[in-house]
Amino acid sequence: MSRTVRVAVVAAVVALLGAACTSTEDSSSRDDGSAASSTTVVRECTPDRPTEVVAAPVTGSTHDLDITSFDGTTIRAHWFPVEGATDAPTVLMGPGWGMAGDTDVDAVGVLGAVNIAVLRDAGYNVLTWDPRGFGASGGTAQVDSPDHEGRDVQVLLDWVAAQPEVRTDADGDPAVGMVGGSYGGGIQLVAAAIDCRIDAIVPIVAWHSLVSSLYPRETFKQGWADVLSAVGARAHLDPMVAAANEQGRRIGVLTAEQVDWFAARGPADRVSEITAPTLLVGGTVDTLFPLAEDVANYRALRDAGTDVSMFWFCGGHGTCLADKGDEQRMVRRVVAWLDRWVKRDPTVDTGPRIDVIDQQGRRHVADDYPGVAGEPLIGRGSGTLELAAGGGSGPATIPPGKADVLAGVAGRLIPAPASRAIEVEVPVPADSLALGAPRLTLTYTGTAPAGDRPTRVFAQLVDPASGLVIGNQIAPVPVVLDGSEHRSTVDLEVISHRATEGSPLLLQLVATSTLYLEPRLGGRIEVSEAAIEVPTATGYRAG
Repeated sequence: MSRTVRVAVVAAVVALLGAACTSTEDSSSRDDGSAASSTTVVRECTPDRPTEVVAAPVTGSTHDLDITSFDGTTIRAHWFPVEGATDAPTVLMGPGWGMAGDTDVDAVGVLGAVNIAVLRDAGYNVLTWDPRGFGASGGTAQVDSPDHEGRDVQVLLDWVAAQPEVRTDADGDPAVGMVGGSYGGGIQLVAAAIDCRIDAIVPIVAWHSLVSSLYPRETFKQGWADVLSAVGARAHLDPMVAAANEQGRRIGVLTAEQVDWFAARGPADRVSEITAPTLLVGGTVDTLFPLAEDVANYRALRDAGTDVSMFWFCGGHGTCLADKGDEQRMVRRVVAWLDRWVKRDPTVDTGPRIDVIDQQGRRHVADDYPGVAGEPLIGRGSGTLELAAGGGSGPATIPPGKADVLAGVAGRLIPAPASRAIEVEVPVPADSLALGAPRLTLTYTGTAPAGDRPTRVFAQLVDPASGLVIGNQIAPVPVVLDGSEHRSTVDLEVISHRATEGSPLLLQLVATSTLYLEPRLGGRIEVSEAAIEVPTATGYRAG
């Protein structure tokens, strides 16, 4: 049995509730050629209160151990050190929702994440774990709460720092980065906001706020809520999760208490407190945590002066129906990011600060997001829509060869061109990169029968050339159907699309979507004007 897995490990470590951090500024240049801003290359965390970390080996396993967390909860961890290493940096890799920590060294990384083998080959010890409530861990899942899962990670860091093969920056402070997708991405943002010992993070298809992602404009994303509930059915979840799902399925509107509970789960405003260099990885076809979540995190980190880059790929919580391009580019970027900031190798090129991909698999890179605005693509139209079931958006048909690991789960949620919709053509006068959130303004009247469910229509942009909804994205639009005229403006979901001269796009307003709960039906909406502005960006270079 490895000497790193022992019955009891006692170390003086950083306090679970926080630590004092000092840093030195890196005066090197950014990899994109611009000047670095207050880069914290060396961070020392001074222990405020020593504590004991107890770890027990799991019988029959050479890499499993049970670590006692701050509140007595047992966290099952899995330790994969670099063979023969005596001074190796470490990476913590968190799993997705409902999953146990990865123990298959050569498994394909879920949601595009790197696997254990890639990280060890790059010279990193790897620690995976079963989050509380999942797998063999005890406790109740609190959905990446800073006060629970966040503090669990702090205890894992305490344990890592005491291992003899681990490189440390100071006593109790390991040289450590974090990777992982979805739930394993959210925990990185949470943990890095409360513990300065984390030297770099790579959250893949994570979120900024569970409210804006799962309940945008007070519209219940039932498709994904059902999937997440099913995945977590055998786990130990906080009762609030089931209560919110039931409430949402019944009437489509959550209670104020439920909204507040989910708002406290994840990073949100804490993102600006992160000092660890962060590579945000977003999925252009992600319908659970769409690109707007990454954009919000990027802006918060950039404005706080943290080293941050944003990288998009065709994937995430969804199925890529377009061209994925080079599927190995993410692995290279992730490893480079860790080498630069965890190994602290200033010669490593981490790539452009902004690296996005269009539907043709072509990369577009820039020094900041969104970049210089070009002339928007503008469309205007009108029409009448009966608010009835049938003929709405989705599900999309997944052609042979496009199916991926999430196709069976997410395939039925993917938006598709509707057969019944108000349609507005959006001319494309010149080739352009449509990048960002289209803005929709509606002037309308309408009526609907009484009911508990909210009144909504849904907006999506279709590319007639491919027959696909751009980015598989659809957005809810709240409407007041009381017979009077109303005007409202909303932002649709962020897209990255190469628009071609003479090939117009098509705005569709529909009554239902497979992604969202069916709203109140039975009435109609008369739109006297639907005005759509699709932003474009200039100055992006070919990647």
